[in-house]
Amino acid sequence: MPPKLQTDFDVAAPIRCVLSDVDGVMTDGRIIYDSAGVETKNFHVRDGLAIKLWMLSGFHFGILTARESVVVSRRATELGIRYVAQGREEKLPSAQRMMAEMGCQPDQVCYIGDDLTDLPVMKHVALAVCPADAATDVQETAHWILRSNGGDAALRELIERLLRAKQRWEEHLRR
Repeated sequence: MPPKLQTDFDVAAPIRCVLSDVDGVMTDGRIIYDSAGVETKNFHVRDGLAIKLWMLSGFHFGILTARESVVVSRRATELGIRYVAQGREEKLPSAQRMMAEMGCQPDQVCYIGDDLTDLPVMKHVALAVCPADAATDVQETAHWILRSNGGDAALRELIERLLRAKQRWEEHLRR
């Protein structure tokens, strides 16, 4: 008998934490410097709302990024994200520390990433997710490949899918 396919409900049920890369997930991956050398990034407003709804639902959210950016710190503060690790080329040790601080085990964690530095974390957690335009190796590792590209509300797609599967999305529509 073939193995039973897991539904979104089955996959989402144990997930208590979403960890996310920044460049290529929360942004389109482009790094832009103005003539004064100031970095800018474009964040999608729908991702921000989704992150807030995820945390309002009682779940954890964290950011892991290989680069250091004042813009990322500002966005995290704006959204109320407490768990942020920047400048981490090797993301797995930071992810493990973050999970311990949150009181979460790897089987309760979803990670979304788009490139090779994300693979160790993706292989360590229960649910590995990537945007539609992620690197080939990342797509081959991911459990879910989203329809959205990085920076184009990919986090919104992921979080809405998780909250709908947990039957928690509708409570936010009544607010």
